[in-house]
Amino acid sequence: MSRPADGDPALRAQLAQLEREGLRRSLRTVEGPVGPRAVVDGRELLLLCTNDYLGLAGDARVRAAAARAAIDHGAGAGSSRLIAGTLRLHRELEDELARFEGTGGAVLFGAGFLANVGVVGALAQRGGIVCSDALNHASIIDGVRLSGAERVVYRHGDWEHLDHELRIRHETARPAPLVVTDGVFSMDGDVAPLPELVEVCRRHGARLVVDEAHATGVLGPGGRGSVAAAGLEGEVDAIVGTLGKALGSSGAYVAAHPDVVAWLVNRARSLIFSTAPGPPAIGAALGALEVLRAEPERTARLRANAALVREELRAAGVRTDVPGIDPGDVDPGVPIVPIVLGAADRAMAVTGELLEAGIYVQAIRPPTVPDGTSRLRLTVSSEHEPDELRDAVRRLATAIDRQAAPA
Repeated sequence: MSRPADGDPALRAQLAQLEREGLRRSLRTVEGPVGPRAVVDGRELLLLCTNDYLGLAGDARVRAAAARAAIDHGAGAGSSRLIAGTLRLHRELEDELARFEGTGGAVLFGAGFLANVGVVGALAQRGGIVCSDALNHASIIDGVRLSGAERVVYRHGDWEHLDHELRIRHETARPAPLVVTDGVFSMDGDVAPLPELVEVCRRHGARLVVDEAHATGVLGPGGRGSVAAAGLEGEVDAIVGTLGKALGSSGAYVAAHPDVVAWLVNRARSLIFSTAPGPPAIGAALGALEVLRAEPERTARLRANAALVREELRAAGVRTDVPGIDPGDVDPGVPIVPIVLGAADRAMAVTGELLEAGIYVQAIRPPTVPDGTSRLRLTVSSEHEPDELRDAVRRLATAIDRQAAPA
């Protein structure tokens, strides 16, 4: 084995292979607060790839709330939640989130990944069954793998397939089955069939967990997500939410009945063995919830911008449909707009052209998406101006035409 100072030839060879396949990833540096525009690697660009859907990450009131929390409570919590890391500020935010989601309780986690791994592991239980949509987020997939329960992957959005799998597998002697789904799917932007999933879960005595990461601030009254949009508040066993997308902060939470919250405090390993979220992030989230309550028009602007981008792309001849996704499941107001280009190198070439044109859009490639479905994943914000979005679509259509796949 070579010394660390000499590097790792085996890893270098694998990285070179990723480069040849158009799959190597690298980090770009964003300077200053994130917003509709930002300085990326020294150049000001229009950002069409962040999840800051409501423009709250850089909002002056949210930043001030984060600063006040740091001054009053410190930079970090100093410990895990069960040791000495539960601050009054955590309790305050958990109460606000429980009210926001219409549940009896909520518990904070350090990140969305930790929340999904924690809730799935705690509720699935060894010897039980956990059923996961085929296109669920990687954090849900990892939670399912780590849970020790029997894994069932049902076809994307296919509640009848889920019903069949539960009917043939569930035995009354086992723990209650667990079903987990994204509310809005992160790569395709379609919405889960929640009314049907709730009915299937009732039929089989299963618990249902919905990840609202990309639905909070986007769907439902007051931006409360896909569960509220479907009129199913109180019908879902646990809602996973993130503070790091529409709410402009970082961290995550699970909102649920107090019995579920108490169980997570006792059994969710990613909660028990992780340092609590820092006060600045908690203060920022409290500030963001306050802005969202006071300015519901942000959600309306976001949805209007998303619909505008879809219409402009359609007029420019750029397709936004995804193989295997029913167009009827796509809400035009959802700010995730995929453009499937096929090969990874083509997606990277279009991304490079757009960077030169002053637009930052990331190419999404395997293993995040299946082979042959590399894409641009456009995300819009409530704070983008309609005219700059129209101009961006024109430039994007030109770049795609220039990098057309060979006949």
